[in-house]
Amino acid sequence: MSAISAETQPERQPARQQQRGPRSRTAVVLVNLGTPEAPTAAAVRSYLKEFLSDRRVVEIPRWLWQIILRVVILPFRSKQSASKYEAIWTAEGSPLKVHTARQALLLRGLLGERGHDLAVEYAMRYGSPSLPQVLKKLKADGIDRMLIVPAYPQYAGSTTASVYDAVHAHYAQARNVPELRFVKHYHDHAGYIRALAESVNAYWSSNGRPDLLMMSFHGVPKRTVMLGDPYFVECQRTARLLASQLGLQDHQFMLTFQSRFGKAEWLGPYTATSLADLGRNGVQRVDVVCPGFTSDCLETLEEIAIEARTAFLQAGGKEFHYLPCLNEAPQWIAALADLTEQHLQGWPTKSTSNPAQ
Repeated sequence: MSAISAETQPERQPARQQQRGPRSRTAVVLVNLGTPEAPTAAAVRSYLKEFLSDRRVVEIPRWLWQIILRVVILPFRSKQSASKYEAIWTAEGSPLKVHTARQALLLRGLLGERGHDLAVEYAMRYGSPSLPQVLKKLKADGIDRMLIVPAYPQYAGSTTASVYDAVHAHYAQARNVPELRFVKHYHDHAGYIRALAESVNAYWSSNGRPDLLMMSFHGVPKRTVMLGDPYFVECQRTARLLASQLGLQDHQFMLTFQSRFGKAEWLGPYTATSLADLGRNGVQRVDVVCPGFTSDCLETLEEIAIEARTAFLQAGGKEFHYLPCLNEAPQWIAALADLTEQHLQGWPTKSTSNPAQ
């Protein structure tokens, strides 16, 4: 006799339904870093606590870091950061969240125009909508194939790998795990580089050219690169490809790193220090673009467009121009669709009127 009693066996389904099963669906999840829910000290504190508690972000011994975080960082930095967020907040909310949501919506539309039947959602690694929230929603919607697209062109353990960690942690106890694919990086993707170049050229056609184009990327501790993180090499490759696409000579552009935190040595040269040096050395106009950010956020709108501008002008510079991120630029959405299609190959994503598919 079967070990499973008749009472516990699943109800028999019609033969046709058993053979066909539920319709399989595929989803694309665009994942960005995250943002506080409001430009307030309490909201920023909650966001920073989650962000800075990630072992991928801060790699010093956890017990020591938690003391520093709770006693020093959160009580003092939350209020300071809240005032910075307030300076860039919009009527629609956080710029990073607004742009990421729009990108997902536009990507869904363009992929639909190209004949794909896909769910496209966006999630935040820290904050809302969180990855677990979005993954639960997709499961409830019957999704069984999923492409995760981190919004980071250049791979870093503290960003892209953290997304991997979060996705796998979510499914660690799941009984039925969907088929998963991840985009690791696209720092040298032709469409991404072309979108950057078209964005820069469009700005220059209206505002003229600078003496120097500074390409500022988010910094990481130098130690992480020495341990094997490919981030520095990928930033260099992006910068060289963009400069080539723009027809720039070596003396016409500069690669720098911003957002240094703590006393450890970070990748250099540092953006703020370099801008001050350029101003003191008589450079009249500097334009700054941030290729590592696909959506404008605190690090671009406040740190670069406000703080870096002040540093350059106070050092003697005459003109400072911040060039916006790709955001919802049509050429960027097209590149994102190309990238997505490339990684979806082999999955049945095309729209069809055949109910058996």
